[in-house]
This record gives sequence, C-alpha cells and structure tokens, in this order.
Amino acid sequence: MCDIIFGQDNCFNCDNPDDSTRKSHLSSPSVYRKAKRRALYKNGECNIVLENVSKLRRRYMQDLFTTLVDARWRWTLCVFVLSFLLSWLAFGIIWYLIAFTHGDLTPENIDNPAWSPCVINMKTFMASFLFSVETQHTTGFGYRMVTEECHEAIVFFCFQSIAGLMIQAFMVGIVFTKMARPKQRSQTIMFSKNAVICRRDGQLCLMFRVGDMREKSHLIGTTIQTRLIRSRVTPEGETLSPHVTYLKINIDDHDERVFLMWPTVAVHKIDQDSPLYGLSAADLLNERFEVIVVLEGTTESTGQTTQARTSYTASEVLWGHRFRPLVKYCKTKLMYEVDYSQFHEVFKVDTPLCSAKDLETYLMINEAKVITRFH
Repeated sequence: MCDIIFGQDNCFNCDNPDDSTRKSHLSSPSVYRKAKRRALYKNGECNIVLENVSKLRRRYMQDLFTTLVDARWRWTLCVFVLSFLLSWLAFGIIWYLIAFTHGDLTPENIDNPAWSPCVINMKTFMASFLFSVETQHTTGFGYRMVTEECHEAIVFFCFQSIAGLMIQAFMVGIVFTKMARPKQRSQTIMFSKNAVICRRDGQLCLMFRVGDMREKSHLIGTTIQTRLIRSRVTPEGETLSPHVTYLKINIDDHDERVFLMWPTVAVHKIDQDSPLYGLSAADLLNERFEVIVVLEGTTESTGQTTQARTSYTASEVLWGHRFRPLVKYCKTKLMYEVDYSQFHEVFKVDTPLCSAKDLETYLMINEAKVITRFH
C-alpha cells in the first residue's frame, strides 16, 4: 500500500509515520545538491544585474541625491570634498575676473590709494580664492570686503552666499542621511543559516528562526513576509521563470505583527494552499527554488522603518530537522536568558519523507479503513 500511495522512492513506514528507520540520507545536509542559484544573497543584497538599460547614467544623475546616498562612503566623501573645493575655485575665478575687468589688478591701480576697487585688498588670484571661501562660509576676517564701487560685485556676493548655503545643505543632508539610514539597524537582525521542514501539531511545516540582538531598542510593529521563487509552467505551456508565490507565515499562532523580545521561529504550514504541498524529501534534493524572507519594523529609538532580508535555497532547507531551544529562565538572576550560540543549531527528528499531500491522503485512507472496520 505504501508503494502505491507514496511511490517506491518516497516510501516510509506506513504503519508508523514517525518510524526512525526512514532513509537518513534524504535528510542529511551533506547530500549532493544542484549548484545554488539565488536572487537574494544571505546578507540581503539582490543578486541582480541590469543589462541594456537605455540612458542609465542619465537616470542616475537625475536622482543625484539617492545616487550619492547609495554610493560607497569613499565616493560620497570624495564628492563632498570636491563640491566645496570646486565651488570655492569657481567663485574665486569669477571674483578675480570681476576685479580684472574693473581694472583693480592693473599696475597703476593695484597700489594706488586713491583707486576704489570692487574688493579691498584682493590683488592676486590666491586672495580672490580666499575671499571666495570667506564669503561662502561667512567667515568675514575683515581684511577683504566688497565696496559700493561695483554693482556686479554686490550682486555676485549675494548669489555666492545663497549658492553656498544650498551646496552646504545638500551635501550635509547626503552625509547625514547616509549615516542615519535604518539599513544599519538591520545588521543586528539575525536569521538562521538554514530553514527546516518537520511536523508541528501533526502537520508538515517549513520553519526558520529570526532574532533581534539589541536588548534596549526593539523593533515595533514587526512584520515578516515570505515569497517562494521558482519556475512554473501554465496549462497553456507557458514557462514563468521566475514565478513568485506568497507563503503565509505564522509566529506563535499570530499572522500579524510580532514583537521580537527573543528569537522566535516563523512557521509556514504546508497545507492545500501552500505551493510546497506536493514537495517530498526526495523532490527537495532536485528542486530549484528560493524562499525570500523580508522583515520590516520601526526602530523604537528613531521611529525609522528598517528592513532586513535573507533567503533560503532548496539546498539550505533541511528535511527532518528542528531548531534547538534558546530561551530558558534563570532562577538566580530572575530573568530569561537567550543562548545565541545555539541560534543556528538544529537536530534531527522523525519526519515522514513523503509530501504533505501524500501524507494527508495516507491519513485519510487509514481513517476510512478504521471507520469501515468498526462498521
């Protein structure tokens, strides 16, 4: 009967689905798997390269603020320094040209006390550069100053003051935004290295562990979303690759917002609505899929929304394993202790090797036999 329901390769002890004599090689993480192909790295970065995008650089330059915020620190700081140096130099050249066109730099006027220059004590290009720096940052040493002689100098003085404020606000805003990004908060969010499949409350479940290492500042309104990425062929023969499917997640019997006081295990029940309903332990060895996990929450201390991501390929899903408990109550300290050294640890448990669909079919047949026998 077992061969008929589950097939010769997926057979387990029908009389006792928890029989420890199941094929251990199917649940071993060291079994040969196909090479990993993932859309999302374990650290949350997307493994996607854009090719043949028209006018890509122009589009990035049109959104310069976001481009600089997303750039590496060395490039952001390089642009930060160059923006001030180049603006000082450009405005210094213009100040030098204003003085030159007015005749302030001619030999007969440069040391003539009766001559009224546009800018007092600006006789060289270095002096014009220093005056540009003093004007842009309102330093005002008092040695060089604009006179009423040149209207163009007065207008340009006002223009540089406004432009300097805009440059400073823009660049300081970029650096501040880059430093205060909630992306750094995600570094203290941990996901288990592997996901596991085992039975819970008599039903096969896909599970992974997530935890927050911060003790003081917790995440508020945390939500966890999971997606399954794998190829799918429609009844019309169309191949959808990649195809994204939603996986419903429950945490402690709640499917809404969670509070990560301690590491918790997220559970996806493999039922009739699950895309993994027909997946068996043998299928897992040859299957190509990826489970994308996205955690979002609001940082308690800053009020900013942060996001942490990870993924599990088929080779990172262990069939017939369960996570080790981490939380215990210490009577001497009168508080709960969390042992993070066991965060990624799993242990083997008796688990049927067939799919949830076949298991449900088998249990229904057994139940029908029992009812028939009593009647």
